[in-house]
Amino acid sequence: MLSLLLRGAVVAALATTVVSGQSATGGRLPRLDGMWNSATATPLERPRELKDKPFFTPAEAAEWERDFARRNEEPAPAAVRTGTGTYNTVYREYGTRTVKTLRTSIITEPADGRIPALTPAAAEVKRRRLEGLKKFENPEALGLQDQCLAFLTAGPPMLPYSYNSNYQIVQTADAVLIHAEMIHDARIIHLDGRPHLPSSIRQGLGDSIGRWEGDTLVVDTTNFDDGGGFYGDAGGNFGWDRNLRVIERFRLLDADTLLYQFEIDNPTAFTAPWRGELTMARSTERIYEYACHEANYSLTNMLRGFRAAERPSPDRRQR
Repeated sequence: MLSLLLRGAVVAALATTVVSGQSATGGRLPRLDGMWNSATATPLERPRELKDKPFFTPAEAAEWERDFARRNEEPAPAAVRTGTGTYNTVYREYGTRTVKTLRTSIITEPADGRIPALTPAAAEVKRRRLEGLKKFENPEALGLQDQCLAFLTAGPPMLPYSYNSNYQIVQTADAVLIHAEMIHDARIIHLDGRPHLPSSIRQGLGDSIGRWEGDTLVVDTTNFDDGGGFYGDAGGNFGWDRNLRVIERFRLLDADTLLYQFEIDNPTAFTAPWRGELTMARSTERIYEYACHEANYSLTNMLRGFRAAERPSPDRRQR
């Protein structure tokens, strides 16, 4: 609860100190303030059938959006025969439109629109982590999302998820705050010319230092810890290590569209650098409290369920 109050105080403090600000050449800076939504029908990685097609035509984008909507319709109750179920379409926020640039994937480089392979060492770390997550031996072994501690959608990189896709940006002369709806993460980007933190200081969201290049906010983030952020992609999960460096660019395409671009450089995790971009739409929605940790019964029930699954069934004991 204290952490939630502190985050709220930071947002409120920055919001009350917003100033217009000027660029190094004396011109007025673009205003990135406001609510933005990243939900999109554009996939993170380019589908295999679109391997050599980086852009849709407007007609192709419209057809993709119709197919995407059909694929994400709520299944009929009779079609769900196994499992305990999951969130329904009331909770999901997949987005209904492709990105405004009509790209066929968020990943723009490599040319095939796919995330590069992990290095052998990183692939082994990923294998061990995923294997540990399957055992559900104790709460600490579960992912930060399951523990309601962090989801890293505040970035970097700021990648869309299937729900809670809102961001609040508060801009001042010395800092930009990005408040993510998912698990209430807040990231502060310093604009006062300070250097990065010493390499001995590591943080889950890294250390973000920004500067203005004309009408574009450029953010350089280093000093990540070894937590290894996890996001879903077409082939499973991927992570990174403390050598990650992310360069982000924020620029207004128009009054209601934010172009977000990022570059990933992590030579000990990926076999090649990679880049991506997406557009966010200005929103009139509000960010509500993400009260995940309070009464987090799912954590207890997941551990209890796996312990029950490990016990022999009555039929097995009779054999």
